Amino acid sequence: MTTDEGVIAPHALLVQTLVRQLRVTLHAIEDFDTAIAQRAQSHPAFSLFQALPGAGPVFAARLLVAFGEQRERYASATARQQYAGIAPVTERSGKKCWVPWRLQGPTCLRQTFGEWAAESIRHSFWARVYYQPQRDKGKAHQAAVRTRAFKWLRIL
Repeated sequence: MTTDEGVIAPHALLVQTLVRQLRVTLHAIEDFDTAIAQRAQSHPAFSLFQALPGAGPVFAARLLVAFGEQRERYASATARQQYAGIAPVTERSGKKCWVPWRLQGPTCLRQTFGEWAAESIRHSFWARVYYQPQRDKGKAHQAAVRTRAFKWLRIL
């Protein structure tokens, strides 16, 4: 590409600097992971979330945080589904009807429930049995996973 030392030297320094920054960042992530694991395991409800199919140490902690300690905050499963952005929105105009993506809601909650629902398909016979017919109907993977997350939220 080039042999110009004026181009190569500054880019080599930049790469070395970025590698040092990444090492510090990776160390910080390890510290956060350790702290999260310790706090999550000391919570009384952690065993409930850890027992869920596919939850493991990562999703159990994320689900624990997603549900929070103030369970009375949401009057029903529907309210929680709507807040998380998992509940479908049906729009109608004339004779047409469609279900668009719900744009409202915290992305981190929607992502947590969606990722866990996708993982649960690998670990739960019931989740797999629900997922496959959705795919057979022609739904995309993400749409089938969202319907799985919707059902899981209703159950929990």
